[in-house]
Amino acid sequence: MIHQYKLNGYNIVLDVFSGSVHCVDELAYDVIEMYENNDRNTIVSTMLEKYADNPEITEQEVNDCIDDVEELKEQGKLFTEDKYENLAFDFKARNTVIKALCLHVAHTCNLNCEYCFASQGKYHGDRALMSFETGKRAIDFLVENSGSRVNLEVDFFGGEPLMNFDVVKQIVAYARSIEKEKNKNFRFTLTTNGMLVDDDVIEFANKECHNVVLSLDGRKEIHDNLRKTVNGKGSYDIIVPKFQDFVKKRGNKGYYVRGTYTHNNTDFTNDIFHMADLGFTELSMEPVVCASDDPYALTYDDLPVLFEQYEILAKDMLRREKEGKPITFYHYMIDLTGGPCIYKRISGCGSGTEYMAVTPWGELFPCHQFVGDPKYSLGNIYDGVTNTEIQNEFKLCNAYAREDCKNCWAKLYCSGGCAANAYHATGSISGIYKYGCELFKKRMECAIMMKVAQAEE
Repeated sequence: MIHQYKLNGYNIVLDVFSGSVHCVDELAYDVIEMYENNDRNTIVSTMLEKYADNPEITEQEVNDCIDDVEELKEQGKLFTEDKYENLAFDFKARNTVIKALCLHVAHTCNLNCEYCFASQGKYHGDRALMSFETGKRAIDFLVENSGSRVNLEVDFFGGEPLMNFDVVKQIVAYARSIEKEKNKNFRFTLTTNGMLVDDDVIEFANKECHNVVLSLDGRKEIHDNLRKTVNGKGSYDIIVPKFQDFVKKRGNKGYYVRGTYTHNNTDFTNDIFHMADLGFTELSMEPVVCASDDPYALTYDDLPVLFEQYEILAKDMLRREKEGKPITFYHYMIDLTGGPCIYKRISGCGSGTEYMAVTPWGELFPCHQFVGDPKYSLGNIYDGVTNTEIQNEFKLCNAYAREDCKNCWAKLYCSGGCAANAYHATGSISGIYKYGCELFKKRMECAIMMKVAQAEE
């Protein structure tokens, strides 16, 4: 499978199943486009007609170009066949171990963000805080179900996890106390809205957390429009100085400032650039996921604008890199030479199998976006996974299980997409969230273009 596109002055050809990326001239781009469905004579005559005004494009030149394409095909760098579809990946029968937990230490929040998928932290239920005893058991559950895997991930999530900061500290202390005995290495992540960040939080997180995620939507007017306090006031002026201090003391690494864009700010690059101007260099900006009738929901009319925004961002990032002031954008992080193994590229994030969310009372869900939906309750940290039927459905969530992914060039980059987004869009975890697919493909095109540009440099 071949994917061809033009962006930022580059003619890019992606050979999907080998992962090879080619930056070619106009003639080669056109020859590759015709190659699979036309014989040599047809390609030659078509190219001579198209480039009749270009004296450099001769019959010999076109034939040489076709020879080059055929050589690349023989080398397995163009028109490679899908060698993964028929491999013996029996996903349903595979033995999985749990490698990560998302601990919902607080089903409550001190902000009242209008677009919050967690219903202001309550997840459509009662407000609750996780006890240390539950957190301790969650760590034991992870160790017991992680097999021989050494590196384990634990995310502190909410609501707002800092509303239960003492328990967070206790859980980390307990996990550290058993690392050596259990031959495990815990890596912790903290996601926070910033309202309760202080020197104690910063000192703790900089010592214990491999990563922190700081929620900021960008420009003050954009952020304050939807991320309000419980009293209806904007939170921008409160959290920005805290985040700047946090990042500075963290050495400007091991963090992401993560925003959400909506129909209200389809010019979201201005929010990313604003965050960069504030001194933040590790950035993420996610499209809102909400009901289609919400006033801030993204529309299909927004897509061309969003595509342009992603291109603007990619070009500006290349400019900043040349000027020695680079920024990182989460969705443009792509490794074309030593990226994930094919198993990972097919199976995705591992929600419901290798990764689970834990509620304050110890109930297990496939990920944080399923919490509160009784259909997707997997069991609990005391009895383990008891809803194996649902877990088996998640085992089958992969790039080859979705019919809509069959002919998609991006399937080995998205692994079939997010099961939660698919469920909320279609009612099935094996469906696809088409809007998200379009955004993902544009981001991949931009990310690959940036790699081409960097290689050209």
